[in-house]
Amino acid sequence: MRYAICNETFEGWEHARICRTVAELGYTGLEMAPFTLAPRITDVTLAQRQKLRSEAEAAGLRIIGLHWLLAKTEGLQLTSPDATVRQRTADYIVELAKACRDMGGDLMVFGSPAQRRIPAGAAREQAVDYSVDTFKRALNGIVDAGVRLCLEPLAPAEADFIQTAAEACVILDRISHPNFVLHLDVKAMSSEAISIPELIKTHAARTGHFHANDANRRGPGFGAVDFVPIFRALKETKYQGWVSVEVFDYTPDPVTIARDSIRYMRECVARLPV
Repeated sequence: MRYAICNETFEGWEHARICRTVAELGYTGLEMAPFTLAPRITDVTLAQRQKLRSEAEAAGLRIIGLHWLLAKTEGLQLTSPDATVRQRTADYIVELAKACRDMGGDLMVFGSPAQRRIPAGAAREQAVDYSVDTFKRALNGIVDAGVRLCLEPLAPAEADFIQTAAEACVILDRISHPNFVLHLDVKAMSSEAISIPELIKTHAARTGHFHANDANRRGPGFGAVDFVPIFRALKETKYQGWVSVEVFDYTPDPVTIARDSIRYMRECVARLPV
């Protein structure tokens, strides 16, 4: 397994320090939240992007990509009924893809629940149409950047749209392009009626990225979710992507979260049959 961790876990830390620390703990990848860099990704210059990449590489890390793509932005909405807003959102997604490429990454996780709500008075089917239109407007730019967009289902407690892997696949089927893939997240999958291992097996062919966390919003091993069957399913389906730790509860501290999460995941993998 290739392990990464999300940089917002280390709130307030300098990038180079984050890179050194997570590399020392055994991670080889770092996933970036754009809002930790600047209010807008277009505020981050090419020189700054290259510096972030070089600092990661100096520590023996790779910046694998971006997530929380639209967090803390204004005026952007995947599901807007207004075509002008959809175009503006698509243009920004393309700018994110360029930044991802410049930092050495090749994947972007589209979660951003606040920017993908079902519009007031609209049906879910209309929201699907709007989201497909936005993504298709961004498609060529994403492909040109050499980036895959990973569509992330989120639990009903977090989002009113794209709440299951099956719902995400409806949109992916409509787009029908290899640069648009499925993202699976343990916390989100914990809300589905289907078991996590079964979801992994069902959607293995189109899964492009994976977030490791617990249903309690903490790291793997910090709650009741057993990761042994999860890693067994990933191994049986020959998953080749990253397993990236993403938490939402930053207690007790970043180093403990990072250290204990990767230790627990490695222990789970070690328990699998060879």
